[in-house]
Amino acid sequence: MRRRQFIRFVGGAVAAWPFTAHAQQSPKMPQIGVLSLGRGDKSDGSLSTINAFMPALRELGYTEGLNIAFERKFADGDAKKLSGLAQELVDRRVDAIVAFATPAARAAKQASSTIPIIAIAMADPVEDELVSSLARPGGNVTGTTFLGPELVSKRLQLLKEIVPGLSRVVVLWHPD
Repeated sequence: MRRRQFIRFVGGAVAAWPFTAHAQQSPKMPQIGVLSLGRGDKSDGSLSTINAFMPALRELGYTEGLNIAFERKFADGDAKKLSGLAQELVDRRVDAIVAFATPAARAAKQASSTIPIIAIAMADPVEDELVSSLARPGGNVTGTTFLGPELVSKRLQLLKEIVPGLSRVVVLWHPD
């Protein structure tokens, strides 16, 4: 009788083992790739932006290294490095890429058509062929823009509301 009980015990343990092993695995920690043309030092605006983002994440229950991870890639001002750095993030299978400015967003889009890309401070995402339209971006790129022809008139309108006596505005524009 003991032999049968032993066999049942071992058989049950073997059958249940995959379920217990699965239950003990911790959930996958989200990996966020950060891609910037900047240098990654204290003078870099993108580093300041990501650092300012951390307290808001903590308020939502995310702590870097505990339940979320960031893989930061900086091109040190060399736009030619962005493609390789974007590919490194794709190869690491990050869950999303945060790209600072148009050149980083372009490199990330060329590296992946499936990983979500959140671009911060794109110039003109429609003209730069990063999105189909501002209303319906489509694809895997979304984010914020600071320029775009649709926004120029709105900015001038807001500027006139802030400065009622405004009669002239000078705009410096870099064509690239």
